[in-house]
Amino acid sequence: MPKAAPFEAYHQRYETWFEKHQAAYISELLAMRPFVSWEGYGLEIGVGSGRFAAPLGIQVGIDPSPAMLAHAAARSIKVVEGVAENMPFEAGAFDHALVVTTICFVDSPAKMLAEAHRVLKPGGRLVIGFIDRESALGQDYLAHQAANTFYREATFYSADEVTQLLRQAGFIINAWGQTLTRPLAQIREIETLRAGRGQGAFVVVAASSQADSANSR
Repeated sequence: MPKAAPFEAYHQRYETWFEKHQAAYISELLAMRPFVSWEGYGLEIGVGSGRFAAPLGIQVGIDPSPAMLAHAAARSIKVVEGVAENMPFEAGAFDHALVVTTICFVDSPAKMLAEAHRVLKPGGRLVIGFIDRESALGQDYLAHQAANTFYREATFYSADEVTQLLRQAGFIINAWGQTLTRPLAQIREIETLRAGRGQGAFVVVAASSQADSANSR
């Protein structure tokens, strides 16, 4: 079952987080920006309220929460209700796709990535942003997971685990980026994007789909 209930019930609290932690949000947004194409037809998987899709020029968003989709639609995103592991799109429908923190909420990251590979055109780009479990912030989320409305049922992944999942789904990794090197409560200014991984809590990976992958169909 998709872990959408907290987002459905507390969608306004979710929106408030971005206002309260504006510097962290903009840092994440700017970290995604260099990896996401301005051209072509784009999809955000787990679009939520459209906080990333809209400013990054993504046209379509899928999410299991109607309440979150209402926010995304208000930000001019074409919204579709559905789950990441079984998307109602034709094969090769999109030029690029975006996944921001969704990987920790889906029932099966492997199935989500297989579906992402399916709906992308051969050579299409997938960009994933996530909280690295091995970072200080990732460990803090784990330590307080039971008390967090949104992350209570989340499964956090390390950069190495995401690497393995991408390769198994038929993707070639192109580049890594990272930001948020301080605890969330201490982030008062926008942090710049750093190359690589292993220092920042919010990690971005860009990968391209292989045309000859066994996962493409």
